[in-house]
Amino acid sequence: MAITRQVITSLQRDGTDALGTRTVAMKIVDESIVSGSLLTVESNHFCILKSRGAVLNVYETGQYALQTPDKPLIGSVVQGFFGGSSPWVYEVIYINRSKLLVRNEGIATSAEMAEMSYVVDYYIHIDSKEEALDLITHMPFAGAVIDTKEIADYAGPAIEQAINQIIQVTKMEHINERISDVREAVKVHLTDFLAVYGIMLNDLKVLITPRDERMRELISLQAIGLSPIEAVRYYLALRMADKGLVSAPNAAAGVPFQIGGQPTGFYPLGDEVGATR
Repeated sequence: MAITRQVITSLQRDGTDALGTRTVAMKIVDESIVSGSLLTVESNHFCILKSRGAVLNVYETGQYALQTPDKPLIGSVVQGFFGGSSPWVYEVIYINRSKLLVRNEGIATSAEMAEMSYVVDYYIHIDSKEEALDLITHMPFAGAVIDTKEIADYAGPAIEQAINQIIQVTKMEHINERISDVREAVKVHLTDFLAVYGIMLNDLKVLITPRDERMRELISLQAIGLSPIEAVRYYLALRMADKGLVSAPNAAAGVPFQIGGQPTGFYPLGDEVGATR
């Protein structure tokens, strides 16, 4: 962001956008913003002008000469009366109207109380000036920006509740069969939740896997057609093979491992062979 010669823009000196792909809203507070300052709004932004907590105007794409309540005193005249600073402090808030990617991760429990990890990826955007106002009205600035991580923090409980409503009554082996139900439940809950903040939900993806790595591998082995017992044997064989144990194939086949050669007959163990008791 740069304010040079009272030109306000979200572009930095190297031409890059200060909002980028992670910032939803960015606030600029500067005493040099007075009537006549030029405000530039890029094609993928909205801009809101505030003073003393009140919204003065909402701007779409274009360049505007600001008309603020400091008239008829303008610019340097105003600052001259107040020791070089303006008595009115204006806030310029840029709102990103591009599609932004947000990710939420968490833990849910199945009907057997097994821990399941979930990842929800979704796209959001702000579509209108009214929605831009809803955003700054209902979501406070913790600093100079609101980023996608803050959106994820706000949306996290709504997503967790929607997922647990289905996962907690579903056995672990049947969760993938209900992934469409989970996705639809998350979409409905998240759409309603984000609408309060003026945020529209676009595409959404849900991925649920067992949190325990061993359980994931066992389920993968069953998915290729192995029975639960065979899956356990193959899992054991794979771990044994990782350790370099030559008995790994026997574990997979479920047969004993013999050390040395196979027996070929019966042999006497009496005095004639020198064996003693």
